[in-house]
Amino acid sequence: MSVADYKQDEGLPKADREKYKPWSYNLASTDVYIPRFTAGQPKWFAAVTYSGKNNKYARVLIMAEQPKAQRWEMVAAVDLDDTKQVPKIALDADGYATAIDATSPKAVAAPADVLRSAVIDNFSTGGDLTGKKVFATTKTSKRQIKVHDETIHKFGSRGTTEFSSAVTEFPDSYALKTADGRALVVLAHAHTQRDAVAHLGLQIVPDKEDRAWLGTTPSPSFTYTFTCSDVATVPTTPGKSQLIGYTCRRTAAEGLSTSA
Repeated sequence: MSVADYKQDEGLPKADREKYKPWSYNLASTDVYIPRFTAGQPKWFAAVTYSGKNNKYARVLIMAEQPKAQRWEMVAAVDLDDTKQVPKIALDADGYATAIDATSPKAVAAPADVLRSAVIDNFSTGGDLTGKKVFATTKTSKRQIKVHDETIHKFGSRGTTEFSSAVTEFPDSYALKTADGRALVVLAHAHTQRDAVAHLGLQIVPDKEDRAWLGTTPSPSFTYTFTCSDVATVPTTPGKSQLIGYTCRRTAAEGLSTSA
């Protein structure tokens, strides 16, 4: 996602490029949650950072150790829609958090692959198949469904838009036990968006943000790939999960003119 940001910016006209500015997180407004791990287990930790007036904005970060590179990398950064939805993380007597296997149906009511499919369904059908069954109604889930509802009609009678599932390049998931017995789960998903004209003779002109991948040549259809990070609170017993944040980036795009 970060690489895509740089690529997209470099594809913009120079006048539209934003100047890079140094940035950092304020540790005074950051809560860090470190789980216990045994020898041989992948090591990671989570943080929730707050910013803005009265800490109005919250973001979940995941840092994971990369054994081959022997360094720590931020593998997820997800903006939350409402700081009030940030759950209290359970801590033991020594201040450590408890990691949960988000892929196991024995550990959580909706494992990571179920959450991933439901998120993609929010985009592809507006949640009609599994999205609304897996997730309770939240600001975040409504925002994803709104993307579907508005985007599929953006061309009117001149074209169509379809969302589909894509292969998730980074299937790892991260989960922490919350104080109320649920799990805070962070995972990634990927989906595609295919825009196509409805009639011969029509073409789609790439937007400025697409030029890094598509150039400026019009095409009767384009397919965009989005890589996203999602955060949900998930019960450990049967019940609906709550989607509380997601962040997406366009990470690939192709059309008839670029794939020929």
